[in-house]
Amino acid sequence: MPSSTILEIDLDKIKYNTSQVIERCHRKGIQVIGVTKGFSAIHQIVSAMVDGGIDGLADSRMENIIALREKGFTHPMTLLRIPRLSTVMKVVQYTDTSCNSEITVIKALAQAAKELNKIHQVLLMVDVGDLREGVLQENVLGIAKQITRYKEIKLLGLGTNMGCFGGILPTSKNLGDLVELGRAVEDQLNINLEIISGGGTSTLHLVDNDDLPPGVNQLRVGEGILLGTGAGRGNNIRWLHQDAFLLRAEVIEVKSKPSMPTGTIGQDPFGIIPEFIDIGVRKRAIVSIGKQDVNISGIHPIDEGITILGASSDHLILDIDDSEQVIKVGDILAFSLAYSGLLSVSGSRYVGKIFKGGAS
Repeated sequence: MPSSTILEIDLDKIKYNTSQVIERCHRKGIQVIGVTKGFSAIHQIVSAMVDGGIDGLADSRMENIIALREKGFTHPMTLLRIPRLSTVMKVVQYTDTSCNSEITVIKALAQAAKELNKIHQVLLMVDVGDLREGVLQENVLGIAKQITRYKEIKLLGLGTNMGCFGGILPTSKNLGDLVELGRAVEDQLNINLEIISGGGTSTLHLVDNDDLPPGVNQLRVGEGILLGTGAGRGNNIRWLHQDAFLLRAEVIEVKSKPSMPTGTIGQDPFGIIPEFIDIGVRKRAIVSIGKQDVNISGIHPIDEGITILGASSDHLILDIDDSEQVIKVGDILAFSLAYSGLLSVSGSRYVGKIFKGGAS
């Protein structure tokens, strides 16, 4: 029986978004790596990115990368998350490049590459302020020198990540620092770095405004292509589609109920003590989706008269009193998604996937 809870995916809009990002970046000598982790590397979506002209693919999960290789994707593949020592053999086998910050791991990658008779490319990640992964700037030259000792490893270049932990946004200053570090490595070690990877979607505004420092020649883009939104900036990118994904779920109850629960309030099943404001009796609906399916904070009703009140593992509770629709049991309500919503719902086996356009 088909699921009434579905993620509707417009492949043509994803292809369009990809092509637009590619066009603007290529104009300035920047290659674009399509990040597939935000949608669990669903192969139809990856195909839409490929059709849009993506230069390469990247994911944080080896499981996704292996699945894509088994589906026949031959594009250059980058592992975004620092490799685990326990998986270095698979990293070398299935990827072309991995992002690294630990010399112990790089040494293990070199040994794996030797056993597989391959050369593995490394992007040395530099922490320019976000405090997630990366070596400190003062240690870049020393680590780079160590990497060059392994003949099975090619130091492809330097990269950085921003906006994913500390919320630090890319600027011409911090990316300029990364470019300068790259030049110092080249001069001191007499090598050529092919790539200076300046982050992802949150860097696109620098491309648009001609503020990206010369020398940054790669971006790793996920959210911009998928949702047309600017990571870390809370804004839409005006030249991209924002509605390539739509979540639909069925109404299973409609009742008028008080807005204030009755009795002593304790913790909910997730350890949260909920808070309520008494605004009288309101018309409510429950739809068949919950926290087990999606990060509730990452979805928003298309109907602006509907408000999300909260959710349990299986139920989403809505205030529909201000909706101009007559909502009844059996109706299907639609929700747009933010990145956190897409990240969670794409991997749910309880949510069906329906594709529009493209080659599904």
